[in-house]
Amino acid sequence: MQFLINKTKAFFADEGGAAALEYGLLAALIAAVIAVAVGGIGTKLNTVFEYVRDQIKVPA
Repeated sequence: MQFLINKTKAFFADEGGAAALEYGLLAALIAAVIAVAVGGIGTKLNTVFEYVRDQIKVPA
């Protein structure tokens, strides 16, 4: 019976899973920040390309 109690205590004292969860949350946060930044840059870049296209005015 003591063996089972010791194993249960060791299971709840193990923090290895918590570290993996923290790394996963950190990776998700970084991915979200990158997605927002790329979205904003993409919109601005599209505006620049449209301006250049309008200024070139290639004859048809």
